[in-house]
Amino acid sequence: MYMASNPGDRSKVLATLDQASHVGATVIRTWAFNDGGSNRPLQITPGVYSEDVFLGLDFVIAEAKKRGLYLILSLANNWGDFGGKKQYVQWAKDQGHNLGSEDDFFTDRHTQNLYMNHIKRVLTRVNNFTGVAYKDEPTIFAWELMNEPRVPSDLSGKTMQAWVALMSSYVKSIDDKHMVEIGLEGFYGDSSPERKRFNPGGSYSAGTDFIGNNRIPTVDFATIHSYPDQWVPGSTSEQQVEFMKKWLASHTEDAARDDYFRLVYDAIYASVKGGGPCAGALFWQVLAPGMESWADGYEVVLERSSTTAALVSQECARIGKITP
Repeated sequence: MYMASNPGDRSKVLATLDQASHVGATVIRTWAFNDGGSNRPLQITPGVYSEDVFLGLDFVIAEAKKRGLYLILSLANNWGDFGGKKQYVQWAKDQGHNLGSEDDFFTDRHTQNLYMNHIKRVLTRVNNFTGVAYKDEPTIFAWELMNEPRVPSDLSGKTMQAWVALMSSYVKSIDDKHMVEIGLEGFYGDSSPERKRFNPGGSYSAGTDFIGNNRIPTVDFATIHSYPDQWVPGSTSEQQVEFMKKWLASHTEDAARDDYFRLVYDAIYASVKGGGPCAGALFWQVLAPGMESWADGYEVVLERSSTTAALVSQECARIGKITP
């Protein structure tokens, strides 16, 4: 967007998209924000936008579309680069609101409204090159709520949980055609305390909860980031590689649970339907919210696992139709 906002730099955008297409890439992630400051901001002040920069984003979407590329568009930044939550908090202060820290971005209603106004402005933007509103544009693969959101002032993850629930549902209220993801780095929180051992330092959550935050029904898929050179300071390259292996393996395991259940249930259903010897299945273990101390890595909290609960319900229903 930044480069494309200057017609003289658009050749660089085209070259990058051509390279992506040439290597066979299908999805690209880029910013749909640049808040405040003097370096080609998209949102100059709250609700005031640069048409030149918006035209740059229009151009990126239109040119990606020509090449069959899809875009994940991020709507804000946790960090100070390109404005971030710090800029939103400063805007709120400038408007007379008494905020104490950058983390107030996630809880202060006025600051939330400023961010929600940005969401609405971007999603309802009509592309000058294609004539299609962003919310209706098939080239947009998904919306990202924020690049690497963190709430270090509330390590329980509850503040993040409430913010994600609010903002993801707001995006869906405007645009029910596209997927939404949070932008998380992947730190485990209180909903899976046994997984915290995989976090940097063996426990640090950054105020996020990979399992809990991504189970919100209006979140469609999860993301993880990895910067072992920063997260494991003083470590050797070998130790960083080991961290990366465990980081990927643990998150892949988390994401694969439903696939595993589906695999087992399909086999059992085939047996039952064909009159075979396998007639049903039990899994270990169902827990209720608040029983985290019983967690052993195999637990399923159905109230927090809507997709897994749906799979179990489906299996019970189709087995029930066959057996007396």
